[in-house]
Amino acid sequence: MKTILLSLIVFLHINFFANAQTPMDEKEFLRMVESEKPFLKAGINFNILETDLDFNVIFQRCHWTVDPAVNFIQGEITSYFKPIAPMIDSILFNLTDTLSVDSVIYHNNSISFVHSGNILLVHLPAGVPQNTPDSVSIFYQGVPPNSGFGSFIQSSHNGSPIIWTLSEPYGASDWWPCKNSLTDKIDSLDVIITTPSEYRAASNGILVSETEAAGKKTFFWKHRYPIAPYLVCFAVTNYALYSDKVPFAGDTLQILNLVYPEDSANAASQTPQLIPVMQLYDSLFGIYPFQNEKYGHAQFGWGGGMEHQTMTFVSGFSFELLAHELAHHWFGDKITCGSWRDIWLNEGFATYLSGLCYEHLLPQWWEPFKKGKITNIASQPDGSVWCSDTTDVSRIFNSRLTYYKGAMILHQLRWIIGDSAFFGALKNYLSDANCSYGFAQTPDLISHFETSSSQNLSWYFNDWYTGEGYPSYQIDWSQTGNIVTFSVNQSQSNSSIPFFELPLPVKLKNQNEDTIIRLENTFNGQLFNVTIPFFADSLIFDPDFWLISNNNIITSVNETEHRGQWKIFPNPSGEKIRIEFTRLIENCSVKIYDITGRCVEEISFEWVKNISLNIDHLPDGIYSISLLSGKNILHKKFIKAS
Repeated sequence: MKTILLSLIVFLHINFFANAQTPMDEKEFLRMVESEKPFLKAGINFNILETDLDFNVIFQRCHWTVDPAVNFIQGEITSYFKPIAPMIDSILFNLTDTLSVDSVIYHNNSISFVHSGNILLVHLPAGVPQNTPDSVSIFYQGVPPNSGFGSFIQSSHNGSPIIWTLSEPYGASDWWPCKNSLTDKIDSLDVIITTPSEYRAASNGILVSETEAAGKKTFFWKHRYPIAPYLVCFAVTNYALYSDKVPFAGDTLQILNLVYPEDSANAASQTPQLIPVMQLYDSLFGIYPFQNEKYGHAQFGWGGGMEHQTMTFVSGFSFELLAHELAHHWFGDKITCGSWRDIWLNEGFATYLSGLCYEHLLPQWWEPFKKGKITNIASQPDGSVWCSDTTDVSRIFNSRLTYYKGAMILHQLRWIIGDSAFFGALKNYLSDANCSYGFAQTPDLISHFETSSSQNLSWYFNDWYTGEGYPSYQIDWSQTGNIVTFSVNQSQSNSSIPFFELPLPVKLKNQNEDTIIRLENTFNGQLFNVTIPFFADSLIFDPDFWLISNNNIITSVNETEHRGQWKIFPNPSGEKIRIEFTRLIENCSVKIYDITGRCVEEISFEWVKNISLNIDHLPDGIYSISLLSGKNILHKKFIKAS
């Protein structure tokens, strides 16, 4: 089946991407990620029920009445629950104090409750024994607060009103009473939305019915998979509707698109790009996790996307945005991070999967993807993937650490343990009964990587998940006969890690031959001798961009063609240094590094023989100057002394 599927992916790739929009560039992706931050984060309610383990929510029926022209919600939420404790006589929900609870109904009777401190405490008339299903219905109304990412927003597009929700991370209880935690998924869900008849409502699951009476329409959406409360959603406006179909072996999946009428032609030309992406994810990670229902997009008035389960909300239809949000349905929706400290299990994975789309479907963009992520990660010397402050939403959704570094520590680990162990571990993780359609934390993922690779990987995750920074390498190499000798030293951008133990990929080549070798670098000053069957005239460090590193200096100490090729003077120098070459050099890049390995000057030339560089602005000290011409990297030191 996989052979047939991969052939189909290639066919669809050719057809759908022949006239596709250019994929998202680095600046556009950063804009998308930065938009995944709150409008008014100061208004976020952190009083969530992370520790309330007295009951499990097994089903919720949510009936909301809204008019997209009016910033208001009226709701009836019936929650079916099952006690975990031996006996409970009350039940707690998160709900902002801004909304008014009219009544709570239990077994057809109104019962007492206390709504204070953004918590709704419902007093049950009698104790409910462990594992006994029961239910309460909460009737409420009001104007939700404008907090979080804009958890409940009433706005407009092209003159038409819209209401949409976005609850991640803490905003669900801004607009409905729920158990707002990362400990308990709702086993199944009904969403019923009543709105004026000129509008259409989007939500989770499949649309069971659409009825009209007295100028109102009621949309009944049914979802029969476990779902985290922050992934429950709805949006209401004058949507245009169309479907794409994803063919699988013997079956098809509907991609239901609800888009603004003014954008429908543009959307219809771009959403088919997702068909080969869906098939690629199936081939790598298994069938779409919500195959019995649908996948969908609903357009909304925000600058990015949100992976609401089975109904992603998007502002536009660029390739990388669509691929990123779909990826969440494996990593984020099927398995949801069990703590916001582990948000990389959602966002790092979705970022990396969008990169895998480039690797497999648009390979010309794979190298720029990796280079862009590494450059961004190394733009600052510190920061861990592990989220140290979950009260700071900007830190939770930090583009450099949660998204980029989260993605690239996966890519780096793939290099370390190999494709078979890497992708095998992810398939096992996704099918793990303790995580699948539930929650996971980083140790759950690590255990699968360790089992699949037969390695203890605590060293790796200590360095790259909780540790900070990245390495810079200084490699001297020479060749005598068929023996290539390497001397490897490393400096670190942050003192939290004394040494990064990594296998280093280096490519040795000449005009006709090349080979990539792997140096298992475990300490500073390590020497390696490698036998190759040809004489190499150049070395490329990490040619395929597997590693998170920066400011690497590669020096050839061969006493052959490089001797006397260039010189710098005066040395020491106070104001200017001059570089002279023995011949005209093509496509030359010159970089100056300070003693910490930070690049402080860079200049490029198409053709050059003599260069004069002003260094008066540099502090006194020892500097390295590197010359890159073609694939040759040469290196010298000089002293700046005023």
